[in-house]
Amino acid sequence: MQNIGSKLFGILVVALLGSLLYFTVFSDGLGKAPSVTVKDSQGQSIDLSQPKKPILVNFWATSCPGCIAEMPHLAKMKQTLGDRFEIVAVSMNYDPAKQVEKFIQNNPYPFIFVMDKDGKIAEAFGEVLLTPTSFLIAPNGNIVYRQVGEVQFDLVSERIKQMSPQL
Repeated sequence: MQNIGSKLFGILVVALLGSLLYFTVFSDGLGKAPSVTVKDSQGQSIDLSQPKKPILVNFWATSCPGCIAEMPHLAKMKQTLGDRFEIVAVSMNYDPAKQVEKFIQNNPYPFIFVMDKDGKIAEAFGEVLLTPTSFLIAPNGNIVYRQVGEVQFDLVSERIKQMSPQL
């Protein structure tokens, strides 16, 4: 009887590992990134649905204490991982433009800052309302991480390293 139980347990473990492998490697995970194009500080267009490298899209607001608190940590992650990925910091449409511009001037973080003046970017990412909300987009355009609240830095750093091992 114990032999049958251990065989069933083994089959269950193999099935679970197979499912995990399938969902990790072959599935779309959290879906595809929306077809949104932003411009970096040099005026180069970046299509978030077809990035050349992983991109962390972070929705934030100047009135959000969690957003402001996590930005130095995002900057440190960018400094540590360098050109392996990009951060696109998207300010919410309800945030006054002058307030956002002042914050960016006073905090020259190594991000691509984008103002979502009409709310179209937040809408494209599934009606983002809460900040901070972050999405990690793989080079194939799949969203591989989504977080409402502060980023899980260790987890995101490891995912970025897995997606860009050659750098």
